[in-house]
Amino acid sequence: MKLEDGSVMRIYPQVAADFGLYPGLVLDDAQWKALQEAAGAFSAKMRAVRIVSASSVSRRALERRLRQKGETEDDAQNAVRWMDGMGLLDDMEVARQVVRRGESRGYGKARIRQMLYEKQVPKELWEEALSELSDPDEAIFAYLERNLPQGADPRQRKKVIDALLRRGHSWQDVRRCLRNFGQDPEDFSEEYNG
Repeated sequence: MKLEDGSVMRIYPQVAADFGLYPGLVLDDAQWKALQEAAGAFSAKMRAVRIVSASSVSRRALERRLRQKGETEDDAQNAVRWMDGMGLLDDMEVARQVVRRGESRGYGKARIRQMLYEKQVPKELWEEALSELSDPDEAIFAYLERNLPQGADPRQRKKVIDALLRRGHSWQDVRRCLRNFGQDPEDFSEEYNG
């Protein structure tokens, strides 16, 4: 919508229709303020729909992203409530998706917790979602098979152990799997236990 001063205000057609806008219409201050508020609220809702349709996000992450995109705090909060009221936001499902994605990448519990934190999933949902993790041994064994040759020297083993720990696996799980894999983890027990 082009304004009298030559500036342009972007509004959705629905907002224009709701206000009965037409070329040459003169708005008083109250109408102008109401139009700006309605345009902002509708913009936040449409942006929220685009964000959620692109990827699943938690309520908190959606609100943060809307504010980062320039929406006001009130408009962002109202858009999240609107999406939530329609049943389009499900933090528990987001938590489960994060856990499945992390597990498919071979990550351990600690790294998946970090992912849940990054996705701004409420902490009270973490344990329930993490309870769906399978035994970490399978992921650790797969990593060992790909990256640790039989007869590896201590330096190679340390490199692989460090990588598994960075991937979020616990030292206890890694040590158990190394033993079962035919490697001696005791060379590093003091370093990782102490």
